Amino acid sequence: ILDPDLTVVQQFTSLAGTSRNCAGGSTPWQSWISCEEITMTPALNQSGSLENVDKAHGYNFEVPAAATGAVLPEPLVAMGRFRHEAIAVDPRTGIVYQTEDQVDGLFYRFIPNEPEHLSAGGTLEALMIREVPYALTHSRFPVNRPVPVEWIPIEDVDPAEDTIRYEGHSKGAALFSRGEGICYSDGHIYFTCTNGGDVPSGQVWKYTPDFTPSSETASSEPSSGGTLGGMLELLVQPNNPRILDYPDNIIMAPWGDLLLCEDGAGEQFVMGLTPEGQLYPFARNALNGAEFAGICVAPTGSTLFLNIYSPGLTLAVWNEEMAI
Repeated sequence: ILDPDLTVVQQFTSLAGTSRNCAGGSTPWQSWISCEEITMTPALNQSGSLENVDKAHGYNFEVPAAATGAVLPEPLVAMGRFRHEAIAVDPRTGIVYQTEDQVDGLFYRFIPNEPEHLSAGGTLEALMIREVPYALTHSRFPVNRPVPVEWIPIEDVDPAEDTIRYEGHSKGAALFSRGEGICYSDGHIYFTCTNGGDVPSGQVWKYTPDFTPSSETASSEPSSGGTLGGMLELLVQPNNPRILDYPDNIIMAPWGDLLLCEDGAGEQFVMGLTPEGQLYPFARNALNGAEFAGICVAPTGSTLFLNIYSPGLTLAVWNEEMAI
């Protein structure tokens, strides 16, 4: 907790008992969703793994912004048990979009039974490209050509093993290569695939939900028993690590450009992406070769926070003219 002049007022552990927490994401109702990027279970300990757990992992957890200490780690089971990376919420609907950090991962949405109360359960679905069921999006996918999508229901959201993506793909869901950072902005969901591309150096995608109230009852029926659901577009795929090298965390900056944290080899950058599709270096890690992570903007819009993964530094970048 910081004062407006960035003086630290208080700091404390807000969540414990979880494992390998990754990017996560904020909600419009003033909370944070922390995502586990591991699916270890007690049964798997017997296989000789170094992980020592007495409960299954691979869930999301919610931490209220108003928390004054560690919250009870209650898994949001209905959101699925898989290698979670990050979430973004569409504030118009309360639908939560989720990425999966697997080379054969899916792109998910969670429709809560009660918006703003994720623990009340809901429906988990995976994205399918309508024209190309079972699509492999990691290579030879057209850039800047929006395609219509459907959403496929996931039945077994809490499997004993890490199999949700297998169920979804067997029903036609598209595979994405290491879905990681995700954010919402102005009616669109943006997300990265860290090693997608014909040269596996990264992709940036845009999903635009169909916000027409009658969209799911349109005369054109979905082809697979799923629900109609907007358009998907591959925005950027440079196929060149010297231009974009393993994009990970992502946010929309107050000035309207996306900011992408790299997690590749060699020098690490925060790259900017303009609405016209131009990439430019915004910041460079001059300390070491560790990745940037946890990038976010303060509510005032005047301060940008980000971390250097190792040795574990949080940086603040501010500019009075950057405020919204």
